[in-house]
Amino acid sequence: MARVASVARVSFKSIQARAAKRKGGEKVLASLLPRKRDNKALAKLTDDRVLAEMARRVFCAGFVWSVIDKKWPGFEEAFLGFNPKRLLFQPAEFWEGLTRDTRIVRNPTSIKSVRDNAKFVTDIAAEHGSFGKFLAAWPADDQIGLLEVFAKRGSRLGGFSGQYLLRFLGRDSFILTGDLMMCLRDAGVPISEKGTSKKDQKLAQAQINEWARESGLPLTHISRICSMSIGENHDAARLAEAMRT
Repeated sequence: MARVASVARVSFKSIQARAAKRKGGEKVLASLLPRKRDNKALAKLTDDRVLAEMARRVFCAGFVWSVIDKKWPGFEEAFLGFNPKRLLFQPAEFWEGLTRDTRIVRNPTSIKSVRDNAKFVTDIAAEHGSFGKFLAAWPADDQIGLLEVFAKRGSRLGGFSGQYLLRFLGRDSFILTGDLMMCLRDAGVPISEKGTSKKDQKLAQAQINEWARESGLPLTHISRICSMSIGENHDAARLAEAMRT
């Protein structure tokens, strides 16, 4: 992604200082940041684990995550360990049977997305060696472009599903939560209230890239610090506990 000049009125240093003050100091803030992502580990991801996480994000969308987590061993069994090639060989009767399978959440549209995404993963793996290698090779400063690939070639991987997919797969990434968008607008980035247009997303990407260059921090940390610097000030102890679970 081409570098653009910062449009924010404030530096990331001031945003980080505000977040630290809200959370009780720099040490507390640092303890609330996730570990730095490892791109080498990302490249080693197997295609079955990528497809499994895709399915998990799709089924979690608009659903209670804890229910999906509790039933997940059943999902692994029902979807044959999420082996993409094996799933693509299954007849229509297999997929129809899943709509009656009590081991999973029986949502026909989400079930169909697993089959569609098995093809997506297989196609990308054929082009790049594996889906993990594809993710690791994608430019770090162009998350929006990567999400566009997910939306166009994948199934039900647009919006937050794609963003959470990147985070849970271990790629250094940001999530355009309401608090992050509020932080960007507060800093002077001219994005709309919803922030869902391509223009808005590219403006957000450009500013986050600029803050990353300024601070030397990974995108995941930029995203988290921005979110903790504004909006409802959630208790630091509860946030720390949530990170451990």
